[in-house]
Amino acid sequence: MMLNPPKTQRWSSQKWRWLIPILLLLMFLATLIWLPWQAQRMEANERQEQLIADTLWVEQAIQFQLGRNEEILRLIGNDIVHERLSPSLATDRFRQLLNSNHEILRIVWFDEHDSVISSTSELAHPAKDYALPSHLESNRIESIRIEADNKTRCLPPALEAGSKNAYLLSCQIPLIKENQRHGNIVVSYRLQGILEEMAPWWFAQDNQISLLDSDDKVLAERAAAGPGKSFYTHNRALELDGVTLTLRTNSNKSEPKLLANLLVLSVVLLSLGLLWSLIALWRDINRRLAAEGALRQQVAFRTAMENSLITGLRARDMEGRLTYVNPSFCKMIGHPADQVIGRIPPMPYWAPEAFEEYQERFTKMLSGSVPSKGFETIYQRANGERFPVLIYESPLVNEHGKQTGWMSSILDISELKNAQELTRQQQEKLHASARLATMGEIASMLAHELNQPLAAISSYTAGAINLIQSGNVDLTLLQSALEKANVQAQRAGHIIRSVHNFVKKTEPRREQVNIVNLIHSALPLVELQAQVSNVQVQCQLAEDLPDVLADKVLLEQVLLNLTRNAIEAMLSCPPEQRQLRIVASREPIIGLTTGLTTGAASVQIQVIDTGHGITEETAKQLFSPFFSTKSSGMGMGLNICRTAIEFHGGTLDHQNNPAGGTIFRFSLPAINTTP
Repeated sequence: MMLNPPKTQRWSSQKWRWLIPILLLLMFLATLIWLPWQAQRMEANERQEQLIADTLWVEQAIQFQLGRNEEILRLIGNDIVHERLSPSLATDRFRQLLNSNHEILRIVWFDEHDSVISSTSELAHPAKDYALPSHLESNRIESIRIEADNKTRCLPPALEAGSKNAYLLSCQIPLIKENQRHGNIVVSYRLQGILEEMAPWWFAQDNQISLLDSDDKVLAERAAAGPGKSFYTHNRALELDGVTLTLRTNSNKSEPKLLANLLVLSVVLLSLGLLWSLIALWRDINRRLAAEGALRQQVAFRTAMENSLITGLRARDMEGRLTYVNPSFCKMIGHPADQVIGRIPPMPYWAPEAFEEYQERFTKMLSGSVPSKGFETIYQRANGERFPVLIYESPLVNEHGKQTGWMSSILDISELKNAQELTRQQQEKLHASARLATMGEIASMLAHELNQPLAAISSYTAGAINLIQSGNVDLTLLQSALEKANVQAQRAGHIIRSVHNFVKKTEPRREQVNIVNLIHSALPLVELQAQVSNVQVQCQLAEDLPDVLADKVLLEQVLLNLTRNAIEAMLSCPPEQRQLRIVASREPIIGLTTGLTTGAASVQIQVIDTGHGITEETAKQLFSPFFSTKSSGMGMGLNICRTAIEFHGGTLDHQNNPAGGTIFRFSLPAINTTP
């Protein structure tokens, strides 16, 4: 047995005892060194990834803004090809876009012959043709080839005229209609302006931004904080139709540096991390408490707001089951919330006579067919009272975008209906008052007119009595006298019936009315006024006039009011010039969009006088309520006339008579017309 190991063996054993702590220490030191180095590399990678993400964001922002500008110009181009924009209006639209997007230098509208129609440049004259700008001239052939292709073409960047380093990017937007090219809209961007307007300031403060062409030539550059340090860089292709640019970003940040005292740094960082964790936990708890308090406040606020609404609210699930009602809805139908929540159709507030309507509308709602403009229906209160409501439906969508039901807004329109009925009754009273006022003005003339037939009747009957009393009765002469007396009696009766029909109060009732018969029925009253004022009345009535759907009394009121105004307007004229014409004709209706005859027709009635006419100042207020040029007028006649004509779906206007005086005309839509 060896009592003492060899020297070599002892050295080997001691060596391992020393090497293990040294190795452990080296591993510890290596770990301490590796951790900051790894943190440095991770920070560098993170900065690089952040730079890439920010560069991608800037590239997308540029693409979005350019695409948005293109969409706006295409909308303008669509209005241009459909001839809804004149060159001046197009220029105004271009300038609006240019004023809100400073990266745009100019916008030019070329026709199919590449002549300038409109431009935002002061050098361009919209009414004259001039050559394309120098940076577009080389691409003239490509511009001409854009026929039915509706794609936007961007041309290679070129120097701006009169500048050494300002490059422009021009894009052509074709104007296509029915697969034919009708010109182009050329928008020119300043590449420097694209960087200045579309790259955010915070990104420009940390990075040098450049736009390069395919040969890596710098076309535009923005370096708010100086040139980049070329440690963090990224190139991003800016793909445009017809040209590709490169967006290069060069960060101003340098490589992260290692701190000297790694152990102290680690301890400090751990302490700071623990402190930050405690602070973050405390802040998170406070935020949660604040959020819960705000949520409770919002719930209380929304509850108070819903309880104060006069509009009824109800929510239903996908099966039509009521899940929520507000107090206004419960008050409206007279049922408490616990009696209706959870119910499925039929509902207790449905009127029995309208069950089929409710069920049909409910089925359409389940299929997704919900009217966007709302609809009217009838509901029933708990006491059996019916009341009209106006309902608006909208889908309920949860946080995942899935529809879970419908929300309805219900308005009780009983008061609105009552107000409309009251307005209608007041309008009827106003028309009746106007008719009575009209008859009051012609009452004296009516008495004078009736004296003539009554005196003639008295004379003829007295002659007949004398013949009979004389005993020598001439039957032929007696018959002639009685027939003349009968004619005069019918004339007086016709005048009285016309007045009675005109002034009696009736409900507005539309019926099929023949315009010729209407004018003939109102003509005795017109002639009655005209005879007193020595006015000659002429009627020019077409034979093929169609009927109209109208209230006969209202139309007679309009005709009498217009003719009375015309007669009074001619009182200052010599008697031989006092001529009143009533013209009725058939007019075709012209389409507003097509400019062609639609096949429908209207009846136009003109009341033409040769009086003093209407001044421009009077014409501005002619149809205003309570405006009158007469000293004793109420100022309601023409306003009532226009209201009555618009009630029938027609129009009332006026114009100067070329022969002197005024022409009032109103048109009414005809019925039973054929193309």
